Amino acid sequence: MRNGKAILFILVLLCGPIVSGYAQRGITAKQDTVISSDSIITAVVPGETAKADSTVKAVLSAADSLPQPKVKLKEFKPDPNKALLYALVPGLGQIYNKKYWKLPLVYGAFMGCMYAITWNNKNYGDYSDAYFNIMADYQKVLEGQQEGHEPYTGPWSESWTIFVPSGQESTYVSNTQFQENLKRRKDYFRRYRDLSIIITVGVYAITIIDAYVDAQLFDFDISPDLSMHWSPEVTPKTRYTPGSYGLNCSFKF
Repeated sequence: MRNGKAILFILVLLCGPIVSGYAQRGITAKQDTVISSDSIITAVVPGETAKADSTVKAVLSAADSLPQPKVKLKEFKPDPNKALLYALVPGLGQIYNKKYWKLPLVYGAFMGCMYAITWNNKNYGDYSDAYFNIMADYQKVLEGQQEGHEPYTGPWSESWTIFVPSGQESTYVSNTQFQENLKRRKDYFRRYRDLSIIITVGVYAITIIDAYVDAQLFDFDISPDLSMHWSPEVTPKTRYTPGSYGLNCSFKF
């Protein structure tokens, strides 16, 4: 009996190191096993991916449908006082009011007036010199006809001789009708020169008034209801009034 226990004890002592060695190897193997991130496989479900895509599209479409902020530009409205100051220079008042289509009218009117002033003033100068010079030459002729003076036969002033045939200066210098013609032409061109200056001043005043009034009425509401209607009117004859025919005009505003 004692021999059997002794044998069993010896077997336990022999098998103990072997079992502990296998256990230690198993623990070491578990500790040395490392799962890398590359070895992780993510499972993709087709249904879930489609739901994610539709959600993203819905969010983007909702963002596109949001009202965009509107930048309100400042509406141009001319200042009448500034327009009046700009209008002192012809055409600048219309440019300030942004009525560019009026510029050809303004500058065309001024060019026409300036041409009329220049042309009439030139002719007035020519006939004025001719008249005064022929009267001076005529005075010399009259002095030469007095006793003790030699007859005056020239030289004649060129300003009036250009209006007569060559060689007939001594005949025309004493011609009172020719002298009157020169005087009438002088007065004619002087009159129209002065009239052209008055018209130029009027055009200048109109451009200033136009720029100022245009700036004042820039945002004036012209409604389509502003109109005039007319129709024939017949009044029947009564016991107290005779029949009449007429035209009925009505203004709608």
